[in-house]
Amino acid sequence: MTKKIAVLGSGANGASIGADLTRAGLDVVLIDQWPEHVAAMREKGIRIEMPEETQVTPVRAYNLCDVCTFTYKFDVVLLLMKAYDSHWACQLIEPYLKADGLVAGVQNGMTVDVIAEVVGPQRTMGCVIEISSTMFDPGVVQRDSPPSRSWFAVGGIDPRVKGRETEVGDLLKCAGTVEYVDDIRASKWMKLVSNATTLVTTAILGQSIHDASATAAMRELMLRSGQEALDTGKAMGLPAVPIFGMKPDDVRQSNRLVETLLDTLVSGFTLKSTITTVLQDWMKGRRSEVDNINGQVVAEAKKLGLSTPVNAAIVELAHRIELGILKPDPSNLRLIQDMVGVK
Repeated sequence: MTKKIAVLGSGANGASIGADLTRAGLDVVLIDQWPEHVAAMREKGIRIEMPEETQVTPVRAYNLCDVCTFTYKFDVVLLLMKAYDSHWACQLIEPYLKADGLVAGVQNGMTVDVIAEVVGPQRTMGCVIEISSTMFDPGVVQRDSPPSRSWFAVGGIDPRVKGRETEVGDLLKCAGTVEYVDDIRASKWMKLVSNATTLVTTAILGQSIHDASATAAMRELMLRSGQEALDTGKAMGLPAVPIFGMKPDDVRQSNRLVETLLDTLVSGFTLKSTITTVLQDWMKGRRSEVDNINGQVVAEAKKLGLSTPVNAAIVELAHRIELGILKPDPSNLRLIQDMVGVK
């Protein structure tokens, strides 16, 4: 029997994956909360513009309000909503998930336990995602990392899903390289280390990852932010593990692990023009995931009595931007330096 699949959250990454699954001939629906985007996908399909080619794929697209009209249940739900939307999104889709179905959190942030709270750990699969893409126009995605340069890690948190990782991994292989991991929480924290290094830090400057990290002073602050996240994870009992296709030996070089993560991301998954999802959110007037990234580092470190001054400064400035007090600008580098005591 053909499995029924839902991509819940069909923004830039979700639409890209949904298009890849559709092109593979799978039974998949795309669900999103932006009405104009859903209308565009219904009328013209999803247009994925990549460095080497452009693909236009007819897809089955639905608004959130259409979910109540579904008369069937899903075998797999790929959740690509923002991290802060995970709980209510899982509550929305849970009645339409089969008793033995799976929800895979293909997201940034430590969402795997949030998902498990709603659908149960026996129906939860964690996932680390690395795709570089942007979307400003309905129905059109600029995907900087095509499937040949996209990467996922998949793993469960409950013994009852052991061996079922391939049910999600086989789907994601349509969109990139897939690895299976034994400790998905550790893998997701390693991605959070990378995100703490790059996503909000570079957005505060209003620059691409390449441009921001090319400035020596900013690169140093980015690495300090990532190191605080790495140290916090270790204090939480989460081991450093390879991501992005890295090898165990890369991780053992712990004295420069954050730098290795940054260099691997910049060289393997982004273009010089790639801007982060956080900067995209701000350009659209939307809330970012700063509290689920740098903010989570600060919160977890505080529980352990650790200090994370760079992440705290990043969170503070991000909140000022979202309140309209500041704008993303290279001059904000000086503000970060002043807040952390860099002369």
